[in-house]
This record gives sequence, structure tokens and C-alpha cells, in this order.
Amino acid sequence: MTKPELDKRDWIAGLEKGLAILEAFDDQHARMTPTQAAARTGLTRTAARRYLLTLAHLGYVQTDGKLFNLTPRVLRMGWSYFESARLPRIVQPYLQQLSALIHESVYVSVLDDWDLVIIARNGSTRVMTTGFVLGARVPAALMSGGIAMLAYMDEAAVRGWLDATEFKPFTPLTITDKGRLYEKIRQARVDGYVAIEQQLQMGVRGVAVPMKNRHGVVVAALSANMPIGKETGEAALARVLHPLQETALSMLNVI
Repeated sequence: MTKPELDKRDWIAGLEKGLAILEAFDDQHARMTPTQAAARTGLTRTAARRYLLTLAHLGYVQTDGKLFNLTPRVLRMGWSYFESARLPRIVQPYLQQLSALIHESVYVSVLDDWDLVIIARNGSTRVMTTGFVLGARVPAALMSGGIAMLAYMDEAAVRGWLDATEFKPFTPLTITDKGRLYEKIRQARVDGYVAIEQQLQMGVRGVAVPMKNRHGVVVAALSANMPIGKETGEAALARVLHPLQETALSMLNVI
């Protein structure tokens, strides 16, 4: 993603490195030594240890003297977005109405680099195991909302990302072929919507449309997730696409 230039005089390298330490923790690296943290961030072991100890003093990590892990205080930073950002608050009433109309779980998502992040959601009344929590982060190519947004990005940037990325399968049907992925993204822009099935979870399909602001700029994606069941893809698309499009259009002048 293109970021604005920052004057070197305004750059705080220590902040960048401290955030890099926090972002180094994930499900495969839930607890780390300073040496492991250094390897994941490109810092020296001494620097990584100092950042970890500072973060421990501030309450963002804890340690048993050898291994470090995150604490719940880290959630403060993430939830500060939901408490302060305008978009999640604005779209919530629309999601409630849409979910009640189509009886499916619906989401508003945005891109963060090449990941799709759920910033608003409303669940359906049917029992499902296909939902995503607020703040969930998923590779963009695996979700209908991600493809809907990638379709409106700079083509050269998307091609460069595809060329540089190795896509792993999450289901037997996950599209990992870069040519097929690019064609899916291109077709989404032509159609103005995207429908995919069983890319991240078996038995689940998603339909998404882009959300544009009053200037015509795509700022998010509106999507619905549903179990496949006995309903055909064509029937599901016919049932939910128009409500999704109408809801996205109704938000045009408020986002």
C-alpha cells in the first residue's frame, strides 16, 4: 500500500521498533525469548531485550524471567480504534437492518496492507460457526470482502503483491493459483460484486460489494457469510446481492 512520505526529522525509530516487537507475537510465537524476538524483528538481542523489558514495565507484556508474552493491556490499542473511529459507528444500524432482512451474518471490512480486517458486524438468528469477531484479520484473497476491495486497487500494486506472495490452501478448494486469483479480482471489478465459496472454511460462501464514499472512492467492503446447505450459489446470490447493493448505496452519503 502507498504511504505518504515522512520527513526524517519526524521519524521516531524507537516507536517503530517497539511496535515491531508487539507485532512479532502471533499464534505461532505466543511466547518468545529476547533472542527469538530479535530474529523476528531484525533487532539485536540486546535491543529486543530492552524493548521487551520496557513493555513489561508498561504492562503490555509479562515474563517469567526467560519467556515473554502479551498481556490483555495490548487490547487497549485495538479497541481504541472501535471507540474512536467514525465508520464502525455509522454503519452499525445499517448492518442490523440488513442482517434482519436476509437472515445472514453481515460485515463491514477494510484493508490493512494485504489483510482484510473486520471493523463492524451483525449476526443472524440462525446458528452458525462461520462468524468472525470484530478485529479479525484474514488474508484478503480468502474473503469476498477482500477481493471486492482488491478489485479497486491499483492494478500494478495488486499484480506485484500476487507475484511476491505464496498462497497456502486453507481448504481443498482454496484458490492458490495466482492467475486464477488475478482473474477473480479483475472480474469482481467488472461485475461490481464478488461471490466465493469454501476458500477459508468448508461449507461457507460469501458475497460482497464495495462500499464507496460520496466521492466514489472505495473505502470498505460490505459482505454476507452464509452456510452453503442445499441452496445453490445462484439462488444465494439472487437472494442477498440486491440487499447488499442497496445497503451500500444507502450509506454512500454518510461515509
